[in-house]
Amino acid sequence: MKDLSDRLLAPALPLLRRLDPERAHGLAIDALLLGAGVPPSRPKDDPALATRAFGMRFSNPIGIAAGFDKDARVVRPLAQLGFGFVEAGTVTPRPQQGNPRPRLFRLTEDRAVINRMGFNNQGIDRFTVRLARLYRDRGTRPGAPVGANLGINKIGAAPELDYPELIARVKPYVDYIVLNLSSPNTPGLRALQDSERLAELLAAINARHATRPPLLIKLAPDLADEQLAPVIEAAAQGGANGLIISNTTLARPATLRSPHAGETGGLSGRPLKARATEMLREAARLANGRLGLVGCGGIETGADIVERVRAGADLVQVYSAFAYEGPALLARLKRETLTILRELGVESLSDLKGADLKNNGGESR
Repeated sequence: MKDLSDRLLAPALPLLRRLDPERAHGLAIDALLLGAGVPPSRPKDDPALATRAFGMRFSNPIGIAAGFDKDARVVRPLAQLGFGFVEAGTVTPRPQQGNPRPRLFRLTEDRAVINRMGFNNQGIDRFTVRLARLYRDRGTRPGAPVGANLGINKIGAAPELDYPELIARVKPYVDYIVLNLSSPNTPGLRALQDSERLAELLAAINARHATRPPLLIKLAPDLADEQLAPVIEAAAQGGANGLIISNTTLARPATLRSPHAGETGGLSGRPLKARATEMLREAARLANGRLGLVGCGGIETGADIVERVRAGADLVQVYSAFAYEGPALLARLKRETLTILRELGVESLSDLKGADLKNNGGESR
């Protein structure tokens, strides 16, 4: 059955890439709902890829980033493809349409994507109904840790009220929670990364939630270097458990070749790799073991995964590469990572955690 579904799905990928990117994405979600390309059982991972973070065990460190499954429609199929963890969202308190179309662009020549979606989603009510169904029905449980990525509406937002309420809605059903404070497509959202605002937001969350799943904060790669240390201190002192580094960037490298390079929105994919890795390494140095770290941005090879782990990441996430390659990406990433581990004579990927920091005289967990 798996071979048949793979044969059915593989020829469809070039056809999907000819469509408008947002329509292609919607069809991909529909295909996953129907089980196209989804194996009947979750692949078994090599123990060398297993790791522990945020008090949980992950059979492999590769997660799907928020934005792919905004409404928690295909959590189980994504987990069954072999992702080590699945992050749904970004979800907001109320449904919203997002920005006008077109708002999603492939930069094929640059192996990148630009989006200005604007947190389009069906709202927290429908989101939690789907999560509750997964939680109640053991027959459809994902088989991998699940996270909820939370945001605020474009109009009428009150972050110190909205985020605690969103946490209350999702915390019975997820293994971790992410505060998205870094999308460039919601006016004023990135201001919440200011260390004082972040401290206030975390205080509001702590006042309402004495207990909750691990809480992560997703940061923008466009933070100035001098802003990162205060943000990390506010996160650590405020009781956050980790950071995702990073979200999309507003920067436009001079190397971009696509005719869509001038579109407004957040840039993801290969051009983000250098900045995301540099920021991760600095965050690991500043956090000094106090926060778990998830590396995201431009990850498309096993070597990229090893590099992020060596830079201090506990886990990694992919998005753009998955959009370009589909489910075949996962097997390739795992195979390439295992090959590198064998070449290095390393028993487990987790043994490389923070290796670059140690080599440079820094400290790591």
